[in-house]
Amino acid sequence: MGKKYDHISPELQAFIQNQKIYFVATAMSSGTVNLSPKGMDSLRIIDGNRVMWLNVTGSGNETATHLLENDRITIMFCAFEGKPVILRLYGHGKSYHPFDPEWNEYIDLFPELPGARQIFDVKVDVVQTSCGMSVPFMDYDREREELNKWATKKGEEGIQKYWEEKNVVSFDGHETGILG
Repeated sequence: MGKKYDHISPELQAFIQNQKIYFVATAMSSGTVNLSPKGMDSLRIIDGNRVMWLNVTGSGNETATHLLENDRITIMFCAFEGKPVILRLYGHGKSYHPFDPEWNEYIDLFPELPGARQIFDVKVDVVQTSCGMSVPFMDYDREREELNKWATKKGEEGIQKYWEEKNVVSFDGHETGILG
């Protein structure tokens, strides 16, 4: 049975920290809903009502675009081993880019990842758990290294050019704010 909480408890924090993957969903008032998987040791729990994650360069930049127009966001975690649990964090988010002063304040919370492009800061309003009994058991093998290798090979200038070519406008044609 689902339960709602007003903050991330120490028990739920431990659950979150043990997950190797999480999913982020955002949407503007119209257009596509974006749902993206995340990993790479990129999420940090700041306190019971605040989380941040370091976002790396990808083929799209939908989350950043959506939050500019509509700051609602949901982050979901699923237990693929152990006790069945689905945990959702509902809240409001904003992004910090390397040119923002907040970037320097928070970047040291994360491992150094090539192609890092935003830090997302989420104020968590509601925490919800549900049973997760239909989520399959899955074994974690290892992290994929392809994205890090690709970003390292491109270098900072190559990543900047990629942002200019691929990350300035969203899938639906909206500005992402990546270049300031």
